[in-house]
Amino acid sequence: MTRGSATRGRGTRPGRGAQAVEGSKGEVPEAGMEPGERKRLPSAAASEGEQREHKLKRGIPQDLLSSPKLDKYKIARQLTDKAVKEKKIFSIYGHYPVIRATLRRKGWVEKKFHFLPKPVAKVEGDGEGVAENRCSEGKENQEEALENTDDIHDVMSRLVKNEMPYFLWTLKRGIVDYHSLSCDQMLNHYGKTAAFTTKIGLCVNMRTLPWYVQADPDSFFPRCYGLCTESDKQEFLDDFRRTVASSILRWVVSQQNGNKSKRKSKEEEAGDSDPSSKKVPESTGSRLMGLSGQLVDAACKVCEAYLGRLEHKDIDLSEDAAEDLTEDEWKDLIQQYYSLVGGNAFISNSRNHFSQCQALLNKITAVNPQTEIDGLRNIWIIKPAAKSRGRDIMCMNHVEEILELVAADHLPAKDKWVVQKYIETPLLIYDTKFDIRQWFLVTDWNPLTIWFYKESYLRFSTRRFSLDNLDSAVHLCNSSIQKHLKNDEGRSPLLPCHNTWTSTRFQEYLQKRGRGAVWSSVIYPSMKRAVTNTMRVAQGRVEPRKNSFELYGADFILGRDFKPWLIEINSSPTMHASTPVTAQLCAQVQEDTIKVVVDRRVDRNCDIGNFELLWRQPAVELPPFQGSDLFVEGVGTRKAKRQMPPISTFDSASSLSDIQPLKERCPSALPGLAPAPPCTALQPDLRMKDEKVLACTLPLPLNRPAGRSAKVNCDLSEPGSRMELPTCHLQHLGHTAPNTGLTKVESDKRWDPNLLKVHPLRSVLPSMKTVEGAQCLPPRPSEVLIHLELIFVYGVSMIC
Repeated sequence: MTRGSATRGRGTRPGRGAQAVEGSKGEVPEAGMEPGERKRLPSAAASEGEQREHKLKRGIPQDLLSSPKLDKYKIARQLTDKAVKEKKIFSIYGHYPVIRATLRRKGWVEKKFHFLPKPVAKVEGDGEGVAENRCSEGKENQEEALENTDDIHDVMSRLVKNEMPYFLWTLKRGIVDYHSLSCDQMLNHYGKTAAFTTKIGLCVNMRTLPWYVQADPDSFFPRCYGLCTESDKQEFLDDFRRTVASSILRWVVSQQNGNKSKRKSKEEEAGDSDPSSKKVPESTGSRLMGLSGQLVDAACKVCEAYLGRLEHKDIDLSEDAAEDLTEDEWKDLIQQYYSLVGGNAFISNSRNHFSQCQALLNKITAVNPQTEIDGLRNIWIIKPAAKSRGRDIMCMNHVEEILELVAADHLPAKDKWVVQKYIETPLLIYDTKFDIRQWFLVTDWNPLTIWFYKESYLRFSTRRFSLDNLDSAVHLCNSSIQKHLKNDEGRSPLLPCHNTWTSTRFQEYLQKRGRGAVWSSVIYPSMKRAVTNTMRVAQGRVEPRKNSFELYGADFILGRDFKPWLIEINSSPTMHASTPVTAQLCAQVQEDTIKVVVDRRVDRNCDIGNFELLWRQPAVELPPFQGSDLFVEGVGTRKAKRQMPPISTFDSASSLSDIQPLKERCPSALPGLAPAPPCTALQPDLRMKDEKVLACTLPLPLNRPAGRSAKVNCDLSEPGSRMELPTCHLQHLGHTAPNTGLTKVESDKRWDPNLLKVHPLRSVLPSMKTVEGAQCLPPRPSEVLIHLELIFVYGVSMIC
């Protein structure tokens, strides 16, 4: 067969090549490898079968194994064009081979990051997977540079270098500016998640839980305090002191109940005995200090006051009366407590206080759900407010050391410490502490949509559990800490050497001990409630970007009663295949995440793996706006016409009949009048003013005394003579004239051009006075013309 025929034969089946790409396993087998079992390029001496197997693992269709480069390019072009048309372009930043292989199998084409992002500042809420992925990320970039450039995925990646990616999976949300993304682009992060992905955010927001959900945060989240302000420090100090008092009561009760530890066996024997009837052994009497019953009485006083405050019995008490103990008494009580729990002292006649201590503890347990986890040592765990992966975490049980640590650290408020009550009574497996990593996925914040993963895994400590040793290696089960340690020789050989169990293996462990139903009845539903409540509290603080999603990892610790306690929530949880358990589960949860966020967009009934819908909030409608509305509605209006007051008690017929034109009555009053301009020159101006002016009043209204006649006296023959003018109501020419009593002859008076020669009137008007004797301001020439025009229209000759 010639080359051309081979090309035509394969060119008629482009769909088969695409199906082979989607059906190949890609890089999924790599997820189950150990870190050192990274893929290697086949050497030149490798057999043809090994090369074929290697290419199959990299997702190359089998039909393309022996095809020329030209055929490979054509098929790559066909697959790329299809992906561009269907908007199946993705980009990944970080070591996520499973995500890459899963998308390739579904017909997606990768647009590789051809740039090196600038270093991103530390963002609150960065998950524990960030640092672990950085090392793997560097190795992956080196290996990609060594890969064969003829790989079909590299060809397809070059073909889409100018296309916009529609699916972005990044290590941190700061890699890309998610505010500039279009609505079609999917991102695996949300903004402003520090409300629950940081220790300080989770600590602060859990206090507001009762405002959102009818649940008590103390029932699933160990009480926590931020040490940023003096008020926060005082709250922690008060809690520490109350725990000291309740621990003393618990110590007394433990003596009578037979719960004796090996460390306190000698002290308990001395404490249970009456000094008069039984002597303290000489070997221990020299080093043990006997404490009087006043210590128990003081502790009881503190506990009673605490219960009284919970029942609001301290409302009517003064501050001095409500105070438990003075500062000196507190210092003395705490020092005695240190000696008691440290094994250096015992309480004489402790059995005499048993009944009182037991009754108070029962009352405290009824109101405080965290009494069971308090223990006797009063241990607190000190954490940086915004760090992850167990960095700089310490366990302490002396309040002085805790406050000194905080005071000596001059850090900004957001970077200061938080202190959380340590769970002193955890559930142990073969005397070893463990925690549970539980995944959940949020695909929308409004309405809040949470998906819970059915599978989880347990992480064991490399050391046996002991409260005598407060080393973090004993009490922290983070993989980032335990992976640097070797398993203790005294640890049970029944535990796995890689320190991980699946949740299925844990259920088998419980089943063998007759507690198989605990997982489905207590542990699993309690973890779901804790996640739901936490997300509902943080809902109003997260940026609810549509078309985004995020996978989180929650850490839980079980108490002796199998009750889970939420410790923290991580964004960008590690997906590194460090153990056989994580290699299996981490790959599985990534594939199932793609099913939920990608496949389910097309088919609502598709397979979603081990995810189950945990919570979908009903759509929240926006409440009606109650603030100030700055939007103005209305219609345009014109300026109202200014009307003159109506004429009262004015006989227009008799008064106006006596009025003569100015030319006839007052010739001597206008001496030396200048020649007036021609009438034809003034008519246009007057007509223009008539078109604009609708109503007119006199320049200055003249006050008329009451009882005076309304007739006009216009005799101006003598200087300084008085003049009385009635008020009159004038209308526009277009309106019907009011009934003023004018006869037809008077209204038909024609315009006399000689009457327009009145512009020198300003020389006469200054001598005019009103009835009250006030000087009348002379009007402007334009006002005189307007007034004269309106007067002569009605046939009236009047001097205004």
